[in-house]
Amino acid sequence: MTEEEKPRSSNFIRQIIADDLSRNKNNGRVHTRFPPEPNGYLHVGHAKSICLNFGLAAEHAGGQCNLRFDDTNPEKEKIEYIEAIKDDIHWLGFDWEDRLFYASDYFEQLYDYAVHLIREAKAYVDSLNLEEMREYRGTLTEPGRESPDRNRSIEENLDLFKRMRAGEFEAGQYVLRARIDMASPNINMRDPTIYRIKKTRHHRTGDSWNIYPMYDYTHCISDALEGITHSLCTLEFEDHRPLYDWFLDQLPVPCHPQQIEFARLNLNYTVTSKRKLNELVDEGHVRGWDDPRMPTIVGMRRRGYPPAAIRDFCERIGITKNDTVIDMSVLENCVREELDRTTCRVMAVINPLRVVITNFPEDQEELLDAPYHPNLPEMGSREVPFSHVIWIERDDFMEDPPKKFFRLAPGREVRLRYAYFITCEEVIKDDSTGEVVELRCSYDPQTRGGSAPDGRKVKGTIHWVSAAQALETEVRLYDRLFTVPEPGRLEDWRATLNPESVRIISGAMLEPGLLQAKAEESFQFERLGYFCVDAKDSKPDRPVFNRTVTLRDSWVKQNKSS
Repeated sequence: MTEEEKPRSSNFIRQIIADDLSRNKNNGRVHTRFPPEPNGYLHVGHAKSICLNFGLAAEHAGGQCNLRFDDTNPEKEKIEYIEAIKDDIHWLGFDWEDRLFYASDYFEQLYDYAVHLIREAKAYVDSLNLEEMREYRGTLTEPGRESPDRNRSIEENLDLFKRMRAGEFEAGQYVLRARIDMASPNINMRDPTIYRIKKTRHHRTGDSWNIYPMYDYTHCISDALEGITHSLCTLEFEDHRPLYDWFLDQLPVPCHPQQIEFARLNLNYTVTSKRKLNELVDEGHVRGWDDPRMPTIVGMRRRGYPPAAIRDFCERIGITKNDTVIDMSVLENCVREELDRTTCRVMAVINPLRVVITNFPEDQEELLDAPYHPNLPEMGSREVPFSHVIWIERDDFMEDPPKKFFRLAPGREVRLRYAYFITCEEVIKDDSTGEVVELRCSYDPQTRGGSAPDGRKVKGTIHWVSAAQALETEVRLYDRLFTVPEPGRLEDWRATLNPESVRIISGAMLEPGLLQAKAEESFQFERLGYFCVDAKDSKPDRPVFNRTVTLRDSWVKQNKSS
């Protein structure tokens, strides 16, 4: 079933849009936008918003979705983040086409609208500092107090605002505030700041501006100027909606978009606070924003999460008004399902144990046919070399096995995947440590392909790699970044970092064909999990593989047994 054929879950936003279309509201248009701040890398929560905004537009004939960067705080913004965000959106499978905008595109119009508010006695220049503004603002139970500057004359406000723009004052000396209601029960309506002084160079406008607009003021006007019909945002902006509407009601904007709030994506065993993610990077707990343990889109991409799986995840969890924490296993299961459907199977031995096939000639090599996918013959097959010495997984051998251990043991016969039955005849140990260093086995040449002509059965099947042709490389086993479900709620959240969140294994042995694997290409290592080629650290003659996800949810099993 393709993504287009999958049934889409109903949600309250889809219903609002359907109702609007039935009434021909907005002349039957659906126009959304994704408005990131270019002050960091996007994470899985942003992926939900991307899928929602671009997805809703795509569902409706003629629907459009803009990409708009909210670049009103130049101190924290970088071109690096802008380019990364664009890459993330394209990688997820969406395109804004010719609708790329920046809040800075509207700086002049935003300034003119602020002048309009001043002329209408709905904005004023205030000299209170931040501490004084907090004191005057009041509390949830007590109304605020009016600033002594609230009743400046229109002429004086216009003059001061013009001089703020010209750079005559220092940061913090003045701000421009909306003149609304200091007694409002909604603190956001108590004369919020519209402009502040920042003598900071902007990545697009250079040194042209000494004042920059605030988000609440900028966002709604940008929506209106772009003809947005449905402005979708997370629940923390629900209390800001009256302010969103107030600005649009006071100004001669071309339209009045509808703000709709939905619950943000909270994923357990990780954090999605930009501040905390930045601290993880700056303090060296992870190796950059694209570390495969990070919940960033670049991190998930590097780990091997397919974009289709992330889109499926965002659709499955749905859109609600209720803040909930989604279990990481839901995302991992989406990844497993997508990779199970799309990846080739290959063999790799991560913790190798040497096995000598005593009755197979030392100077010979045999090529065995192995399918790339057991259920999808259209994927084709490859030839796997078999030789005198092979590697098997050390965990697939026990010298003194318990009753339900069906893999290799002294005197026991098992099946080598796609190859032959072998029997363990001798165990070689290190004289000083007692560690098993080699097994000597015989093979039955009549069992080529994994079945015996006499009908005898074996219970165990193990994977293997021919030693002579094996590709020796590094494999990284990734796990969850934190040991507790909701680390972000804890004051000392760093103390819950998982010390086993990555294990780097050198000397893993892989099928020789994997030498040709391309960056970000994914495979199922049979019986071990799904892995992808690390796009950053791999070299042409030595690919590095990241474990994307295990074959089964080991955390569920672990939690049930604990």
